[in-house]
Amino acid sequence: MQSAPRSDSRITAGIVALAAIALLIGGAFAGLILEGAHDPSGAVVAFDGYLLRVARFTLWQALLSTLLSVAPALLVARALSRHPSFPGRRLILQLFTVPLALPAIVAALGVLALYGRAGYFAGVLAGLGGGEWPGVYGLSGILVAHVFFNLPLASRLFLEALGTVPADQWRLASQLGMGARPAFLMIEWPVLRAALPGIAGLVFMLCITSFTIVLTLGGGPAATTLEVAIYQALRFDFDPARAVVLTLLQIALTFVVVIMLTRLGANMVGDANLPVAPRRYLSAGRVESALNAGLIALALLFVAGPMAATVFSGLEPDLGRLAREAAVRRATLTSASLAFLAALLAVTLSLALIAARRALALRRGTGAAMSLLEHAADTGAGFVLVVPPIVLGAGWFLALRSVTDVFGVAPVMVVAVNAVMAMPFAIRAIRPAYDAASERHERLCLALGISGWNRLCLIDWPSLRRPLATGFAFAMALSLGDLGVIALFGSDSVQTLPYLLLARMSSYRTADAAGLALLLGLVCLMLVVAADWLGREGRS
Repeated sequence: MQSAPRSDSRITAGIVALAAIALLIGGAFAGLILEGAHDPSGAVVAFDGYLLRVARFTLWQALLSTLLSVAPALLVARALSRHPSFPGRRLILQLFTVPLALPAIVAALGVLALYGRAGYFAGVLAGLGGGEWPGVYGLSGILVAHVFFNLPLASRLFLEALGTVPADQWRLASQLGMGARPAFLMIEWPVLRAALPGIAGLVFMLCITSFTIVLTLGGGPAATTLEVAIYQALRFDFDPARAVVLTLLQIALTFVVVIMLTRLGANMVGDANLPVAPRRYLSAGRVESALNAGLIALALLFVAGPMAATVFSGLEPDLGRLAREAAVRRATLTSASLAFLAALLAVTLSLALIAARRALALRRGTGAAMSLLEHAADTGAGFVLVVPPIVLGAGWFLALRSVTDVFGVAPVMVVAVNAVMAMPFAIRAIRPAYDAASERHERLCLALGISGWNRLCLIDWPSLRRPLATGFAFAMALSLGDLGVIALFGSDSVQTLPYLLLARMSSYRTADAAGLALLLGLVCLMLVVAADWLGREGRS
């Protein structure tokens, strides 16, 4: 194995990246601790019935959302696995990746356009209920939106698990004339059962840290989660002591969930490009085929419905008038600028950590234990999974409010938090390509004394160009659609498209909100499609 030089600029860059992450997270915690120490009696008083009610609802909605997402996903994944070659299967799998690209606020508007009080299905639902349809605000709306996001993700993850079944097992089952039920019990269920805890834990984590969905569809104090309560405590009530207690409780919950997910081996970032099941040797019977077709059709309608409703409702307003509005143009320019900077920062920090980890691994050699620095470079970006964006924003909001105008530093906070939150996705896209390039070129670079910027431009850039573009496009899409930090730091002078969309919803300008949602959704979808294409081209 090649050895890295004792003085390596990659390690220095990795240390700087880790320091930036530590500063962002540590500054948030410092703000919380200082605020709690400043008003300890207020923090103690905040432990009341409201806190317990919010914590209970946070866990309850996450549990229900997980059950309603994972249980149908098991059936849908098995149905897709049993029919690996029917017409339109690939299109369905691609459609199941679209919710990963949609900002949460766009999906929330799609759910309202379909199932809301004035939605497309309101008349049908009112007829079935025997009275006026009240809409889906509250727990029902939260559950529908969470299932819309997580059912396709869980289905693809279960399908990936089924794809790991060796072809020899299917060949043997076919030779033995094994039917659908014994094949499920003896071949499919053991694989699904092994994947179930990790996938369910991942969905639970996504639901327990859901902010935008609950903010837009919660419908009042009875349907408020910890993250939304933090936002309300700072922006509406300005009760810093309560915000500190809520934030610490949110951190404790997410920390416990992340530890459990790590032990279960869950995929913490999800993947929009999962492999499909291998060639099969068992054919489904006529009755099973009909049932599977019904399951797939229902899942397809459920996922496609809010997307179609977003498009139809978004085309109703005068899009030309919206595009000419000065507020819309400013919000679009602000969103694009902040998302570009966040994506650039995300890929820069990610590349620094990846390169430092590789250099430290080469220096360590085979068989030696990992140093603390190497372990931090390997897992440093994962620390942000424990601290949701609204928690980081709340900590810095409290830390900066007595030092400067917190709304004046909104651009800096949005860029920094969104960049660090996108790093796990960027690392997933860049790291395999960097490790492969290092494996090929490390000895050559050592022999010629090429390092630093010269190495990146002359040696690594051809191999990293597409993976970096993939990570950049995905990070920019995530940043464009984020509402967590800007919800705290946004103001009339600093507005992004999600913030403006939320403001139009709050002022009951639903037609304008629908048009903005369509614009935002299309831009984010194009970025994720570009990231997918770049990733596929880079692997070919």
